[in-house]
Amino acid sequence: MRFSIHRHSSIKSSLRGGVGGGLLLCLLTMLSCRSQYAVTGSSSVDELEGKMLTLKVFADGEMRSIDSTRVVHGKFNFGGGMDSTMLANIFMGDLSLMPIVLEEGEVKLSIGETQQSATGTPLNDTLSGFIQRKTQLDAQMAELPHLEAQMIMNGTDDDERVFELSKQLSQLEAENDKLITRFIRDNYNNVLGPGIFMILTSSLPYPVLTPQIEEIITNATPYFLGHPYVKEYIRIAEENREKAKNY
Repeated sequence: MRFSIHRHSSIKSSLRGGVGGGLLLCLLTMLSCRSQYAVTGSSSVDELEGKMLTLKVFADGEMRSIDSTRVVHGKFNFGGGMDSTMLANIFMGDLSLMPIVLEEGEVKLSIGETQQSATGTPLNDTLSGFIQRKTQLDAQMAELPHLEAQMIMNGTDDDERVFELSKQLSQLEAENDKLITRFIRDNYNNVLGPGIFMILTSSLPYPVLTPQIEEIITNATPYFLGHPYVKEYIRIAEENREKAKNY
């Protein structure tokens, strides 16, 4: 798994002042009462300079754009109102660069050649820690071909080389699966659990209940299982399993 989300009425003078009037004004003035998110971003990636970045969220079964900005001198910003906390993805064209949580507060976003981070709010700090560890594991797996080349140059026996590399790959893959599964379970009741589940399953050719996914949905909370994407994924995956049994 490698790792998206916009009037004012005149009020009679008799409603001004007092707690009741303030509450009614808040209800009628949606702009001032909605939660606000603010993303201050920086990029050290030359290829992003001058490019348009889009903030997208999953809604009604698809990724929908809610904001866009251009990278100028390595800087960019997103901002707006929201009715609830949500997981978004930052895109450049059709390429997803990284996930980010839209929650009240200011998020500091950094995009580098090898690392990305979004910090400054509770859920983004949690997500950033997960991405950092995931990036480390991905880097270790990416180093295995270099290790193989070094072993060949050193004259390591073929059987020994295959055994050692297979062992290291299996260990890294197992640690990677545990990291993802544990993170989703720890975040069943907020947007991170369903969001990372969505990213995990997007790499599969079609909805299927793998052992890892079975482990994730076992004992999952109503919040997680009731998420539209999770609910629909499980429904289709179960249908696919039943069809496979009939063949």
